[in-house]
Amino acid sequence: MKNKEQETLLRKYAAGEIAWSTLRERGFDNYVGVLGGLGALGLRPPVAPLEGPNRAARQRGRAAICEALKSNR
Repeated sequence: MKNKEQETLLRKYAAGEIAWSTLRERGFDNYVGVLGGLGALGLRPPVAPLEGPNRAARQRGRAAICEALKSNR
């Protein structure tokens, strides 16, 4: 982690307080660096809310993953 400002931005991103576009405006030039920074802080990327025009497709995808996980137990 380069500095405290970047750490603060990554924490806000993980909490869903700011978007990827804000990180780009503040000097993060690739998402791999964001993922690495989040991992170094023990954080995970934010999860998009389950709403909007892609909701049904996302629900189907989640159901498929859950079913696959159940069958591997």
